[in-house]
Amino acid sequence: MRFIASLFACLTVLISGPVAAQDALDKLMQRAPVASATDKENILYLDLSTGGRVAIWLRPDVAPKTVERIKTLSRQHFYDGLLFHRVIDGFMAQTGDPKGDGTGGSPLPDLPAEFNYLPHVRGAVAAAREGAPEGADAAAKKKAEDSANSQFFIVFQPRLSLDKKYTVFGRVLEGMQYVDAIERGEPPANPSRILHAYIAADNPPAYVAAPVEAPAALGPPVALPGTGAGIGAGIGTIAPKPTPPAAVTPATKKPAAKKPAATKK
Repeated sequence: MRFIASLFACLTVLISGPVAAQDALDKLMQRAPVASATDKENILYLDLSTGGRVAIWLRPDVAPKTVERIKTLSRQHFYDGLLFHRVIDGFMAQTGDPKGDGTGGSPLPDLPAEFNYLPHVRGAVAAAREGAPEGADAAAKKKAEDSANSQFFIVFQPRLSLDKKYTVFGRVLEGMQYVDAIERGEPPANPSRILHAYIAADNPPAYVAAPVEAPAALGPPVALPGTGAGIGAGIGTIAPKPTPPAAVTPATKKPAAKKPAATKK
C-alpha cells in the first residue's frame, strides 16, 4: 500500500510540478504506520446469529478515536445481543443501536469525524452518523459529521460515493459469508443479531451458536360446547366413541330357490 502511494506521489511530481509533489509527499510522510493485521489488539470478533464469527481488522492508524470507542464498548459487552436494524441489499448492514431503530447510542459522548483515505469497498466497516438536512448550513453539517457514537455498518458492495464522508475504521478479514447472510430489511422482519463482540487479544471463547428457541407453550384446555371434555388435555388424546344403540334383528325371510342355469350342449 505504501509502495503504491509512493508511486502515486512520484507521478504527481511529473504532472503537477515540484510544489504539489512536495505537498503530496509531506502528507504521505505524516501518515501513521499501518496497523498490523496480525496484532490481536486490532482484531474485532463479531459472533453473529447467522452462523459464525466475523474477524475485522481495526485501523487505529487512520481512526484512533473510533477504534478506541469500538474496543471500549466491546469490552463492556455493549454490542452483545444488538440487532442489525437496517440492512439494505447490495449496500450495507447497520447495527450498534441499543434501541434497535437507528436513534440510539452509548452513554459515551459523540465522536469527532475521522474521515480518511480508506474506501467504502466490500467488507469495509464504517461509523454510522446523522445526516445533515438538505440545505443545511456549515454548522449543521459539522454537527452531523461529528455525531458518530456506537453504531456502525458493514459494506456489502462498493459505495465509493461515501468516501471521506464517513469514518472507515476497519475491514472484514474472515467470515464475510456470515455478513452476507444477515436478514435484509428496514427493519428486517426477523433481524439477525450480534451474539457477542470481542477483542482477539482478550482470548475469547470459541464461537457458540445461538440457542434454538423453544416453541410457545400451549394454553389451558378449551371445552367445546356440548362436549364437557377439554381439548388438549393430552396431545394425541382421542375422545371415546359413543356406545351404538342396540341392534334390531330383522325378520327372517326364506330366500326363493334359484333355478339352475341351462346347461349348454
